[in-house]
Amino acid sequence: MSSKSSKTDGGAAVREDLPETVAVGRVLRPHGVRGEVVVEVLSDVPARFQKGSRVTGVREGAPPLPLTVAAGRVHKTGAVVRFEGYDDRDRAGELRGLDLEIPRSEVPKAQRGTYYQFELLGCLCRDHGAELGRVVEVVEDGGGVMLIVEGEGRRIPVPFVKELLKKVDVVRGVIDVKLPEGLLETCASTS
Repeated sequence: MSSKSSKTDGGAAVREDLPETVAVGRVLRPHGVRGEVVVEVLSDVPARFQKGSRVTGVREGAPPLPLTVAAGRVHKTGAVVRFEGYDDRDRAGELRGLDLEIPRSEVPKAQRGTYYQFELLGCLCRDHGAELGRVVEVVEDGGGVMLIVEGEGRRIPVPFVKELLKKVDVVRGVIDVKLPEGLLETCASTS
């Protein structure tokens, strides 16, 4: 097991591979002429884009951009947000494509029995004690949540449903499942 971990005072391994920051939104496009942008919201916190909220805009190859929300409101595709210092459409256009992040320490603790995607990514997945690999992707669609697990040269879609879960320990980075017989042979791919 090549998990990044350290020992707690009690001797149990704890993950160190969790990200320092977590994406809470993405700027899609300018909206109107007063500096507003449409944001795809990736957060369950209702106040995330209200006046005074702070986020960091991140784009590959560019320095982090601290941003403060001047105004925000719910929109059919997420939120419409105006950031301080961005008062016209041209300035707002500079924000297109930015990922909006916050420190992980500002993410509220997940409710019992629920998990954030960033907590599931990187977890070791085991079926009846046998290592399947690590979670590399979390896919949500109309049919529920699917963990994509990679290990031993194969990709395995693992349904993230209560009936198949024995134990989920995101602190230690381990997910124990009890998959039905034949699922691995049927669903695993080597591509």
